[in-house]
Amino acid sequence: MSTEPGKIGLVNNSKIYYPDPEKVKGTAAGSVDKFNELLKRSQEDPAGFWSDVAGELCWFKPWEKTVEGKLPHFKFFVGGITNPCYNLLDRHVERGDGNRLALIWESENYETKFYTYNMLLAEVNRFANVLKSFGLKKGDAVAVFMPNLAEAVISVLACYRLGLLFNTVFSGFGVQALRNRLIDYEPKVVITADGAYRRGKIVPLKDTVDKSVEGIESIKSVIVVKRTGTGVKMQDGRDYWWHDLTTKAGIVCDPEPVEANEPGLVFYTSGTTGKPKGIVHSGVAFLVNNYIYAKYHMDHHPDDILWCTADIGWLTMHIWGIVGALANGVTTIFYEGALNYPQPDRFYQIIDKYRVNKLFTAPTAIRMLMRFGEKHMQPYDLSCLDVIATVGEPLNPEAWHWAYEKLGRKKIYLNNVWGQTETAGTPLAGAAWLTPMKPGSCGIQFLGADLDVVDDEGNPLPPNTQGNLIIKRPIPMMIRTLWKEPERYLQEYFSQIEGCYFTNDAAIKDSDGHFWVTGRIDDVFNVAGHRLSTMEMEGAVTQCEGVAEAAVIGIPDEIKGQIPVVFVTLREGYERSEEMKENIRNSIINNIGKIAAPAAIYFTDAMPKTPSGKIMRRILKEICVNNEIKGDTTGLENISSVEKIKKIISKQRVAL
Repeated sequence: MSTEPGKIGLVNNSKIYYPDPEKVKGTAAGSVDKFNELLKRSQEDPAGFWSDVAGELCWFKPWEKTVEGKLPHFKFFVGGITNPCYNLLDRHVERGDGNRLALIWESENYETKFYTYNMLLAEVNRFANVLKSFGLKKGDAVAVFMPNLAEAVISVLACYRLGLLFNTVFSGFGVQALRNRLIDYEPKVVITADGAYRRGKIVPLKDTVDKSVEGIESIKSVIVVKRTGTGVKMQDGRDYWWHDLTTKAGIVCDPEPVEANEPGLVFYTSGTTGKPKGIVHSGVAFLVNNYIYAKYHMDHHPDDILWCTADIGWLTMHIWGIVGALANGVTTIFYEGALNYPQPDRFYQIIDKYRVNKLFTAPTAIRMLMRFGEKHMQPYDLSCLDVIATVGEPLNPEAWHWAYEKLGRKKIYLNNVWGQTETAGTPLAGAAWLTPMKPGSCGIQFLGADLDVVDDEGNPLPPNTQGNLIIKRPIPMMIRTLWKEPERYLQEYFSQIEGCYFTNDAAIKDSDGHFWVTGRIDDVFNVAGHRLSTMEMEGAVTQCEGVAEAAVIGIPDEIKGQIPVVFVTLREGYERSEEMKENIRNSIINNIGKIAAPAAIYFTDAMPKTPSGKIMRRILKEICVNNEIKGDTTGLENISSVEKIKKIISKQRVAL
């Protein structure tokens, strides 16, 4: 396994940005040396470290053993009893912070709601009592099919309070995608809304639910939030209005005692097969881990205003916008609409209006803002921004520099982190204002984590060599199993390298211990025996003036094994042309070499993406190779992009 010169150059030539010493003093650690001591301890004595972290939270009964077992079967805080919701809400109220603002909700059409910790606790208790009235008890399954409404947050917290197992499903999914998940998950209650607003149009959520739940015997009740006021069918004995139920419910509900390793949430992620995987996480361990990670990733303080731009159907919103934020006692923003609707300045409006100082978003969002240009941010005061973090896919250096220099005015900490639905958080990251930044890097292995880059036999590779990213030691929040598929759990993640979690991501570890995740292993392709990564090639493409976003795949070739194909979305004001294609081709050749010259370059208005904004390169590859999609497409937010790309490819092939 070799690494091309271009990859080495990307790593070795990256400039190091050191934190502002004055900012360092205000962090939880207080100094770089103290953080490094904490990091060292977490790696040399993980059990002691995690015991100390858990001790910062409230427990009804202490744990008997901090760590038991190893990958793939492990437990943390064995026998410890607490409740996630109690730690997210009650803990702050009991400390006298009940009047601190907990949640800000803003709709696409500028409606707002505000909840203090006292108010949010009352509403959560009220809805928890509603769920209890349906006979739900600890361990029962609930599905949430809603956009970013305040009621969605309340629903999740109520499930935590009662020890219910919950799954949130992206509200943009169609009937079949939702139905597939409900059939597999078998919830007793589905929580939804009559509709949702999306770019000025009403999405009929209740109609989608009605068609999706047909014949699923486990589902006994559907609770409906009145969001749009559109007429919907309500089935007697099954369907209930949220407002009718909650107005009758009390605002006191004791939290259910939950053991630290009991399942708390299930999240589905798309696979290369037609069946999504249900990732099972422990609710309490998820809380403990993300409490400390959010604290250091974002440098959280009680007066923070955090905006996580993700959808509640994506685990990132739970990691950062709910658990990470509320565990640290900050104010979290839930925004219902698209970041560029009704105008491209909407993103900046929200930051300025609420004085957002901690922002968590996706590389796709950064590149979208780049595409629209800086003119839209000029009317707004963005000086409040302090820390920006991104996750979802590699953040190319050009987008990193744009976010740092234009959006952050060189006064922010930019934290590009790595994690998966399976890891339930980001074990590769920087500590805000404590870890040096490298554009394109995912930071260091974080507190308590143990990762490495290895060859196909599991042997560690030297620095600056691309290989397989693995996790060698469990951390509390990691996947515990696959829903109803324990054997698939072992096969998919632990059959490749014995005793290690196989991420299926390719990465490079540099001589400073920074990791560079270059893409899925499926996205790392061989051209005449030379390994090329999506990250490197896409970085070369996005260097070209006018390019907003790029996706590169490898398709089969009889001579070279595989050849690169490039998909490009342009910024506003730039036209598709042969000259633009030539600029892109030359940039790839100049940055990487002639071996990387693309076989084709396609311009498209939209890439096939997940709800989190991650480009599904597998879909692009299937279109190019088969002109049809055989794998799972339920993870696609914009299914219409597939047909458009098919037409673009067909038209260009005819022209050739």
